Amino acid sequence: MLVGFDKADDAGVYKLSAEQALVQTVDFFTPIVDDPFTFGAIAATNALSDVYAMGGRPLTALALVCFPEKGDLDVLERILAGGLSKMIEAGCTVVGGHSIRDEDIKFGYSVTGTIDPQRVFTNSAAKAGDALILTKPLGTGVISTAIKKAKAEQGWIDAATQSMTTLNRAAAEIMARPEFGVHAATDVTGFGLIGHAREMALGSGVSLRIHSSSVPLMPGAADCVRQGFVPGGLKNNREFAECHVGYEGKIADEAKALLFDPQTAGGLLISVFDANAGKLLSALHAARVPAARIGEVVAATKPLIAVD
Repeated sequence: MLVGFDKADDAGVYKLSAEQALVQTVDFFTPIVDDPFTFGAIAATNALSDVYAMGGRPLTALALVCFPEKGDLDVLERILAGGLSKMIEAGCTVVGGHSIRDEDIKFGYSVTGTIDPQRVFTNSAAKAGDALILTKPLGTGVISTAIKKAKAEQGWIDAATQSMTTLNRAAAEIMARPEFGVHAATDVTGFGLIGHAREMALGSGVSLRIHSSSVPLMPGAADCVRQGFVPGGLKNNREFAECHVGYEGKIADEAKALLFDPQTAGGLLISVFDANAGKLLSALHAARVPAARIGEVVAATKPLIAVD
């Protein structure tokens, strides 16, 4: 076992030989959008993300389905089709799955991939002096809440859906190129940016500085917070992790809140050798990855995460 659950990493890694290891993960959840096909696509994108965050290549997937006994099978068919569309895009073969009767619809995948044992990106190898890069904007949690309350503007929905159905494949392939000197990576999902940054800092024995004005936000995300469309997950994340955060200067309340917003199919948080950060960003932008430099890694100090 090269990577287990001792440092809350994105996926498990099991060495098969000197040249090859397996990377394994699982993720599923309830619908966050109305359209069944889109929900399936989002669930697949989200499940695949953990493999990409480790630097792996997804190979096979098993579908996990919870569906009402008297539910509309056309809806189920569309969910499965949406998921399959993303698996095909990723070059990942769906080899089977399991379903159970459940009044609440849930869908996702267990994904297995391969990885070079010498090129595994964990969340616990960030180094003081690194730059922090985030590859997708924040806001899917609050926008999804607005969608459930039928208060989301179409532009917000479109932007969030586009982000949640965009694979992290391109970002992962670029960060894996040895010339960039990437030290650590994780994907930003249910624990929000601060939650996953906390795991990176604790696992690496460092502290982080995040520039709130540099953190990209989805259209409508700040409006959602101002209008009170705050998911329970955001509140839980904030209650759990805000004790590790020190705020410096005047930061808008909505900007603080969105640092804890639970993301679905979020971007990668990458810790990279500072001198190569500009080149990595250029390569990501050339591949149409909306990445931004959001901070730095510093020597271990208090607070664990400084936000200015």
